[in-house]
Formats: sequence, structure tokens, C-alpha cells
Amino acid sequence: MSPVVALLLGLLTGAVAGLVIGRLLLSARAAAADSTAAALRDRLAAQEELHARQLEQQEQRVDELHDRLIAAAEAETRRSSSDGRVLTALSPVAESLRAVQLKVAELEQQRHRQHGELSEQLRSAAESEERLRSTAESLAAALKSNSTRGVWGETQLRNVVQAAGLLERVDFDVQTGIVADSGARRPDMVIHLPGGKNIAVDAKVPFSAYLEASSIPATATGAEFARRGELLREHVKAVRAHIDALSSKAYWSGLESSPELTIAFIPSESLVSSALEADPSVMDYAFQKKVALASPVTLWSVLKTIAFSWQQDVVTQEAKQLFDLSRELYGRLSTMATHVDKLGRSIRGTVTDYNRFVGSLERQVLPSARRLSVLDESTVIAASPPIDDVPRDLAAPELIAELDAAPAPVPTPAPASPPAPTPPAI
Repeated sequence: MSPVVALLLGLLTGAVAGLVIGRLLLSARAAAADSTAAALRDRLAAQEELHARQLEQQEQRVDELHDRLIAAAEAETRRSSSDGRVLTALSPVAESLRAVQLKVAELEQQRHRQHGELSEQLRSAAESEERLRSTAESLAAALKSNSTRGVWGETQLRNVVQAAGLLERVDFDVQTGIVADSGARRPDMVIHLPGGKNIAVDAKVPFSAYLEASSIPATATGAEFARRGELLREHVKAVRAHIDALSSKAYWSGLESSPELTIAFIPSESLVSSALEADPSVMDYAFQKKVALASPVTLWSVLKTIAFSWQQDVVTQEAKQLFDLSRELYGRLSTMATHVDKLGRSIRGTVTDYNRFVGSLERQVLPSARRLSVLDESTVIAASPPIDDVPRDLAAPELIAELDAAPAPVPTPAPASPPAPTPPAI
């Protein structure tokens, strides 16, 4: 067979085989397409059924929503009418709420204003504290000088004495020179006591160590706490040394009628209390040395007692003067009673003499004179009335006692009345 024929036969066989295979593939694809279409139809039917059920449910929901909307509208209508009644009833409450809102707004404004004022006051307080701190530092620096401490102590002493009511150069003297057993001395003050007694006061201020200890807080720990305790012990030593110095000066020996003690005025309560806190035996030590530690409060109470003693002394002197004056007045009243009695007797004698004179005039002189009236009838001699009042006798017991003690006066005999002359016959 020729190659061409063989090629044609091969091509023909291939074509037939391709057609058979194509048909088989087409039939397979058709069957698959049919099955797929059936599945799609089933799926579409199921979806349509599902959509139908969903639509039914949606319709039910719409109906339910419609019913709810109708019920809500009816409830809203009822609520609106009820709210109207409530609002009408709550209108006073609304007015009150508006008033409260206005008050709250006003209070808020006041709060802002007060907050500003408080802030200003805090700033002012901070500035004052800063000035006070700088002043305290300056004062502490100044008090480190012995001369400054002495002037401060003397000033405080003068203030306490004047507060107690004592007068300078009357009840006390400042910087008075005296001569004691230890030599010439000059106490800061000499206080005069009733009865010519005196007591010396010294106003030194030993507190250099105390100033350093005060700069360390009491709550300090460790080295600072130990340093503070050491400084307080040095302060106690300074106080003891001051007590020894005052004891050696013996101011009382140079004062007249002075108790054997010297008042050591310390012008700060904390100086005394800190020393006693660090060493409670300081007070007993001062008593043994004839020195009395006195803080401003203690000295004021002592001086107040002295001022009261002066008042009582003045009252006693005035009472004595009043007693002497009353006794002298009583004696002079007694003497005056004698003179009054003499004067009464003289007046009584004068009245007696006058009555005698009137009696003689009426009984003897006038009858004769009336006989002469015929010569001049225009002149009539009136009668002279006698004096009936007599001097009042003394009735006071004191005056009568004085008169009883005095010798009785000798009565003067009254002169005899001359016989009446016989009138001549007319």
C-alpha cells in the first residue's frame, strides 16, 4: 500500500475515533448538564419556598409592627395628655427649679469670686510668711550679739514691770549702783518692797546654744537628733554658769533689808522650759545658789503680788492717818462742847438780864412815863415784849460726858433791882 493511502486511512480512522470520542463526551456533558439543571431546579424550588416563608414572616412582622405602632400611638396620646396634666401640676416646681438654678448660678459666681479672694489671701499669707521668716532670721542673727541680747532682756523686763502696775522711780529703779560684799555692782533693776525692803533683778539672756538647737526640728533623727541634744546640754551649762555668776555677785548684801536671793529674769518661757526639760535639777541648783529663775509669766505674778502689797500698805497708812485724824477731831469736838456750854450759859444770862430789864421797864419806868403822855398825846411808848426762848441744852452723850468732866462754873449773882421811885403827883 502506498504511503499516501496509508496516510489517508490513518487520518480517516483518527477522524472517526475523534467523532466517537466527541459524541461520548457530549453525551457525558449532557447528562452532567441535566443533573446539574435538576439540582439547580431543586435548589431554586427550595429558595422560592424559603422566600415564601420569609415573606410570610415579614408580613406577620409588619402586621405586628403595625399593631405596635397603633398601640404606641394610643399610648403616646394618653401619655401626652397625662404629661400635660403633670406639667400643669409641676409648674410651681418648674418655677422653683428656675429659682434654684438662678441661686446656683449666683453661688457659682460667689464661689469663683471667693476662690479669687482666697487665692489672693494665700498669696498675701505666703508673702507675710516669707517676710516673717526673713525677720525671724534677722532677729536670730541680731540676738547672737551679747549686747543685743542684753538690751532685749532689759526691754522685756521693763515691759513686764510696767504691765504689773509698778512705777519707775517709785516702785523700782533701773541700773542702780550698789556696793555689795563682792564689790561695786549694778543690777538691771531694784524693786522696792513695802517696809523699806528691796530685791535685785538681773535680765541676762544665755541662749546662744538654744538658738542653734531651735533650728533643728524635734522630730530629727540620727546625727541631727544627737546634735540637738548636745546643744541643749550646752544651753543647760550656760544657764548653770549664769546662776553661778549671779550667786557670786550677792546683790542682796548691798541692798537695805533685802532677802538673800536674786531674781534671774529670762525673757522667754521656752528658754526656761527647754533647760528644765534637758536637766530637771537646774531649778534646785538655782535655789541652792540663792537665785530664782523667773520667766515673764512668773515674774509678772510676783510683781503683781508686790503691787498689791503696795496698795495694801498705802491703804494701811491712810487708815492710820484717818484714825489719828478722827481721834484728834473727837478731842476737839469735846473741847468745843465746853465752849458751846459756856456760850449757852452766857446767852441764858443775857436773856435773864433782858427779861429783868423789860420787867423793870414795864413795872416801874413806863407807868411814870405814861403820866407824862398828857403833855404830848401824839407820842405813845409801846411795851417791850420779853424773850421767852431759852438756849437749847446739849443732848449728845459725847458732849454731855465732856461737860460732866469739866468743873462747874461759879454762877454770877444777879444785881438787885433798885426800888422803884415814887412818881410825883401831877
